[in-house]
Amino acid sequence: MKSKFTQISPKEFDTFVSSHLEVNFLQTSAWGRSYEEIGDEVFYPAFQSGSKIAVAALVILKKAKRGHYLEIPGGPVGDWHSKAMTEFLQGVGELAREKGCVFVRMRPNVYDTEENRVAAKERKLLPSPMHLHAEHTVMLDLTKSEDDLMSDMRRQTRYEVRRAAKLGIEVTRDNSEQAFDDFYELQQETAKRQGFIPPSSAFLHAQRKAFGDNAQIYTASLDGEVLARGLVMLCAPEAVYNEAASTEAGRKLPGAYALQWKVIQDAKAAGLTRYNLFGIAPPNSPHHRYAGVTTFKTGFGGEQITYLPAQDLVVKPLRYKFVQILERIRKKRRHL
Repeated sequence: MKSKFTQISPKEFDTFVSSHLEVNFLQTSAWGRSYEEIGDEVFYPAFQSGSKIAVAALVILKKAKRGHYLEIPGGPVGDWHSKAMTEFLQGVGELAREKGCVFVRMRPNVYDTEENRVAAKERKLLPSPMHLHAEHTVMLDLTKSEDDLMSDMRRQTRYEVRRAAKLGIEVTRDNSEQAFDDFYELQQETAKRQGFIPPSSAFLHAQRKAFGDNAQIYTASLDGEVLARGLVMLCAPEAVYNEAASTEAGRKLPGAYALQWKVIQDAKAAGLTRYNLFGIAPPNSPHHRYAGVTTFKTGFGGEQITYLPAQDLVVKPLRYKFVQILERIRKKRRHL
C-alpha cells in the first residue's frame, strides 16, 4: 500500500499519541479544542504508511500581524529520525503554503542532542528566534515513594514543605468557573509584579471546557487567606504545572511548597508516573524568563531536561527574514 499525507480525526489522533509516552497535554485534541474555543483553526495532519500512522501532530494556525504561521507545540509525534518524519514535514510545509503562512514553528518532545540537531538541520529547519513553550524543565518520577520523593528534595525545600504542614496551610483543588475566574484575577496581579504576559480569561476558560476535570486549579491558603494558586493539567502519564499565581503574603509563607507537594500526592494517587514542573531557566541565564522560579522548581529534585529548541520550517524566505528581525528584538527587550 502507498504512503500518504492526510488529515485524521481528533479521536484518531488521540489514539495514536496515547502510545507515545513522551507526549504531554500540548499534543492532545483537548489542547486543540482550547484553541478552537477562542477562534483559531486547528488541523490533525498525519503521514500514513499503508493503513498505519507513522507521524502525526496537532497543528494550530496562528494569525500574527508579523505573518501567519503554523505552530506544532510539543510535536510532531513520531520517530524524529525516520523517513516518515521527513515526509510529514514536507506535507506540513505544503499545508502552510495553502494557508498563506510564512513558516511552521515546532518544538518536538525530543532531547537537545547533537544527533537531534543534525536531523533538524538536514531537513532544512532553522533554530527559531523565539521559544515555543518550556524548552528546559524539571521532571519528577512519581513511581518513587513519597519518602523517596521527599529525600530527593533540596534540604531547604523539604524544610518548607514540612513547615507548611506545621503552619496548617491547606491546599484545595477546584474545576469550577469561579475557580478559574479567581485564578485569572490573581495571575493578573502576579504578572504585573513579575513582568510577564499571562493568558487571557477566555483562553483559561477554553482550557477548562476542553480538558474538563483534567484541568484543575490548586489553591494554597492559611486561615482563609490565599497564598498561591496553580493550574495543573492531567494527561496520562504526566501531570503538568501549567500556570502559576501568587499573592504578596505567599512570598513570605510556604504556600507554593504546600501546593506542589499536594499536586505530587494527587498525581501519584491518580496513577500518573511523572510530574512536569514546566519551565526553568538554562544554566547561567539570570535574565531568562524563568530565572525567578528556577531555584524553587529545581529544589524538588527530579531530572532536569532540555528539549530540542524550537525549529522553523521556512515557507516564505524573504518575509521570514523580517519575522526573524522583529522576534529577535522582542526577545531581547522582554528577556525571553
